[in-house]
Amino acid sequence: MDKNRKTSFYILRDVEKNKAYSNIAANIHIARQNPSSPSFVRELVFGVLRRKIYLDYIIGSFVKTPIEKMRAEDITILRMGLYQILYMHSVPDYAAVNESVFIARIFARGRDGFVNGVLRQYLRDREYLEFPRREDDIVRYLSLRYSYDPWIVRLWLDEFGEAKAEKLLAAGDDVPPLTIRVNTLKTDRNNLRKRLTERGFNVYEGRMFKNALLIEGRDVIGGRFYDSGLYSIQDEGAMAPVAYLGPKPGEIVVDVCAAPGGKTTAIAEMMKNNGDIYALDIYKRRIRLVDAQASRLGIGIIKTMVWDATNTRSELIDRADRVLCDVPCSGLGTVRHKPEIKYRHWDYELEGLPSKQRDILASSSAYVKPGGVLVYSTCTISRRENESVTEDFLKKNRDFVKLEQKQFTTADDDTDGFYVCKMQRREKT
Repeated sequence: MDKNRKTSFYILRDVEKNKAYSNIAANIHIARQNPSSPSFVRELVFGVLRRKIYLDYIIGSFVKTPIEKMRAEDITILRMGLYQILYMHSVPDYAAVNESVFIARIFARGRDGFVNGVLRQYLRDREYLEFPRREDDIVRYLSLRYSYDPWIVRLWLDEFGEAKAEKLLAAGDDVPPLTIRVNTLKTDRNNLRKRLTERGFNVYEGRMFKNALLIEGRDVIGGRFYDSGLYSIQDEGAMAPVAYLGPKPGEIVVDVCAAPGGKTTAIAEMMKNNGDIYALDIYKRRIRLVDAQASRLGIGIIKTMVWDATNTRSELIDRADRVLCDVPCSGLGTVRHKPEIKYRHWDYELEGLPSKQRDILASSSAYVKPGGVLVYSTCTISRRENESVTEDFLKKNRDFVKLEQKQFTTADDDTDGFYVCKMQRREKT
C-alpha cells in the first residue's frame, strides 16, 4: 500500500472520527508514518478537508446511505479517491481508484467493492450531475461551491453583502504560506534567512512585519534551528495584535488568554526579555505550553498563572502598561490552517461567545493603568464578535478611547483573519 495515502487516511480518519485538529493530527501521523512525500500527504489531507461538503454532495449522488450515517472509514476513503480524481491532476484516474480500493481492503474490509463501484460510477456518469443554482438559493449554492456550513455563509452575506462574502469564502480555501517569526533575542531576520537558505529552504521576507519570513521546505517544525529557539511558527495575522500592542522593554504587560503562548512570547521578544509579563490561562495543561515555548526561546520574564479571564485578578489592578485580550472566538479567520472549522455547526457555545468576550474585556480592562494600552483581538471575521464587542465596551467605559482598529482578512491582506482594536485608558485629571 502507498505510504503517502495510508498516512493521509490516518490523518483524515482521526479528524473525522475523533474530531482531532487537522494541523496537529497531520504533524503527529507524518512523524509517525514517515511517508516519502509529506507534501503529497498535506495536499491530499487539506484538500479533502477544504472541499468536504462539495465532495460529500457528489458522493451522496451515488450512494443510498446518508453521508452522516456512513462509517468514518468508508466516507474517508471515498473522499480521498474523489479528491484525487477531481483536483490532483498528477494522479491518473485509474490510480486514484485502485489505491482507494487497496486502502479499503485493509481499513474497511468487505467494502472494497463498494468503494470501487462508487468511484467508477462517478467516472462514468459525472457529466450528468446536477448542482444547485445561484439564482435559486444563494446560501446553498455558496455553501456547496466553497464548502462552508450554511450559517457561516449567512453570517457573511448579512454582514458584508454578496460580493465581499464570496471573496471571503473563496480566500478561505487558499493554501496558506508557512510563516515564521524570527526570535530577535537570538538572531535577526537577515542572518536567519541566510542560514535557512544554506540548508535548502526557500525563504522570502514577510509582507507586513520585519520579523516575519515565509518559508518553503521540509521539517520546518522541529529541526536544530527550531529546537534551539531561532524562530516560531506564526501567521502574520497572528503577529498583528502584538504589533498593535507595542510593548517596550521594562514595562508590565498582562496577556489574559495566553496559551499556547505564541503572542506571549512575541511580546517578550519585543520587550527584549526585559520587564514583566503576566500570562494567564484557565487550563493548567495549556499554561504548560506557554512555559515550554518560553523555555525553547530563551525567555525568562513570563510569569504564568492559571486564571479564568472573566474574573479580575486583584493584585494586577491598575498595574499594567499594556494588556492583551486575545479572546476565545469562532476562529473563522483561521480556516486556511484549520479547515475543519468550516463545518462546525451553530451551537450554544457559539451563540454565547460575544457575552463571554465582553466579560473578558471588561474584567481585563481593570489591569490597565491610566495612560496604558488595551488591545482586544480575535482570529475571526464576525462583527458580532469584533466591532460590536468593542463598541459596547467603549460605551460603558468612558475612561477608555479607541485609537485604531483593523479587520485583517485573507482576501484583502493574504493573512489569517484577525480583528485588532487598540484602546487607551485616559490619564486621570
